[in-house]
Amino acid sequence: MHTYPTQAVILAGGQGSRLRPYTDDRPKPMVEIPGTGTPIIGHQLSWLAAEGVTDAVVSCGHLAEVLQEWLESAVLPLRVTTVVETEPLGRGGGLKFAAGRLPDPQQPWYATNGDIWTRFSLREMAAFHAERDATATLALARPRIPWGAVETDAFGHITDFIESPPSPYLINAGVYVFSPAFTEMLPDRGDHERTTFPRLARERRLAGFPLPHGAYWRAIDTAKDLTEAARELGAQAG
Repeated sequence: MHTYPTQAVILAGGQGSRLRPYTDDRPKPMVEIPGTGTPIIGHQLSWLAAEGVTDAVVSCGHLAEVLQEWLESAVLPLRVTTVVETEPLGRGGGLKFAAGRLPDPQQPWYATNGDIWTRFSLREMAAFHAERDATATLALARPRIPWGAVETDAFGHITDFIESPPSPYLINAGVYVFSPAFTEMLPDRGDHERTTFPRLARERRLAGFPLPHGAYWRAIDTAKDLTEAARELGAQAG
């Protein structure tokens, strides 16, 4: 029987410069999905709690106090601790710094980027991670290409137009399951995606969990992503 992780880190320190003016006065995870009245991080915390997480560590950076004030005043479905980097540690260093505040370093943990808007079974992902005896597992998404694609035949005739087709490539979806041993492998400073992850991949200890078919996933990077997320939510509710 798997023991599913009950602790998680949310990386919420990004500048969100491509989301201006929304991020002029708040960090990216505090941007509200239009029509929901809840910031992105609020939806993430609800999702984590629904998946059995009891303790979350939120790593803050840009405009940390706005995020901390909201967390203090909101009714939250789990225990939340915040950490603030006093100097930039890089993505890997920031993850390690936040992981240091998890309640049980001997247990596995989830992590998610603070700008990801998704719903899928984290428990399924944790089981996948355990079955492969992986040190780290990344959720993988297949995003839609934002342009219309053109299909041609061998002779060069256009045979079809496809609006926003799914990418032929899987991408890192920004949601992770980590074994307890992973924390020590993180750099104190720098980017684990250039150091720790490639090393684990070479050792066949890095697994990739494709998001289940039909699972909702979106990275909120631009104002367009916000309006599209709101529209998709409306369609789901309708």
